Amino acid sequence: MSNYKTMTTAEIRENFLAFFESKGCKVYPSSSLVPSDPSLLLANAGMNQFKEYYQGIKTMKEIGATSCQKCLRTNDIDNIGDNRHLSFFEMLGNFSFGGYTKRDACTWAMEFISSPEHLGLPLDRLYFTVFTDDDEAAEIWHSLGVAEDHISRLGEEDNFWAAGPTGPCGPCSEIYFDQGPEFSGEKPGDDGDRYLEFWNLVFTQYDRQEDGSMPELPHRNIDTGMGLERIAAIMQHAGSNYEGDIMTSLIELGEKLSGKHYQAGNEEVDRSLRILADHSRAVSFMIGDGILPGNEGRSYILRRLLRRAVYHGRLVGIQKTFMAEYADEVVRLLGDAYPELVEKRALIEGILTAEEERFGTTLEAGESKLEDELKKLTGDERLSGDVAFLLHDTYGFPIDLTREIAARAGHVVNEAQFE
Repeated sequence: MSNYKTMTTAEIRENFLAFFESKGCKVYPSSSLVPSDPSLLLANAGMNQFKEYYQGIKTMKEIGATSCQKCLRTNDIDNIGDNRHLSFFEMLGNFSFGGYTKRDACTWAMEFISSPEHLGLPLDRLYFTVFTDDDEAAEIWHSLGVAEDHISRLGEEDNFWAAGPTGPCGPCSEIYFDQGPEFSGEKPGDDGDRYLEFWNLVFTQYDRQEDGSMPELPHRNIDTGMGLERIAAIMQHAGSNYEGDIMTSLIELGEKLSGKHYQAGNEEVDRSLRILADHSRAVSFMIGDGILPGNEGRSYILRRLLRRAVYHGRLVGIQKTFMAEYADEVVRLLGDAYPELVEKRALIEGILTAEEERFGTTLEAGESKLEDELKKLTGDERLSGDVAFLLHDTYGFPIDLTREIAARAGHVVNEAQFE
């Protein structure tokens, strides 16, 4: 496999924003994790803050926008801790509201990816997917030097974006990096890790109607998103999101605090160290954006992440309060890019410590109660939803934590009863 240079997360972030600014896009700072859009609980994509531009309510004099957006998603919280899933992540994006074309977006993407002044990735390791009947995108990539056997067509599930059953929608094109034959996977878009998707270009050009017809929008839009952690792992010749420089530093802090070693043959320890790295970054950013622990909405998401982190800290043997030390490392790593972390450092550390102490006192009692109940179960018997609710209501155990502890003992929770 061909060689290519190495870049830090900070270098990629700065290089991307400067590149699109040089093309005429206006650089926007990340919006808060608390979105102005009341239909969203948390900012989950780069395009959130530009919704009114897509709708034509607002206009900008520049040809488009570019940003690095703080995002948070917890719909798959049980998967966080594997090599791939993150709750908090940074999304690099460039956007057009009729100001530049699909060909421009593809041409600039190719320049940024392959040019030595930018990422300088080798073309023979890049693969592109387009929507089944999007001949235009396939032709553009081919004209930019992509071999026919590096372009594949995927269906609506993979390569067509829609906001909902009606409204703006359009085809998209994903860019993949071939990590090499040592990774599993046969082709771009499968479940393996060999072909890693790192950039998605969405061409929003239709307005789907109730009857299924799709007239063209008044102007075509561009909405791209490149996961910074993913491209950082690629640029650092690493195999996963948790092997880039930011997450590696946070995992190393976990090693120091716990005395355990990462990737020393114990997958349970590895998973806990990844969860600590991920969740500590997420909760630091959430508090930095004014979210406080509570029992509903985004406040409850913060509490769930924080309590799950505390639990996994105990699992790897960290007995003292430790979340403030993680917050301090998050500020050190990301404070230059996100000055709100520096400004709110004392608040972040104070709230984390107070919440950690509060939960720490009930964690032991709740775990003891749960273990007693789990010992009563035989075979594949389910844990009663009444017990799960008692743990939630009395001991402050989020359901996903009860689910996780039960799973470690080989049981599932009767969630319908819990609900």
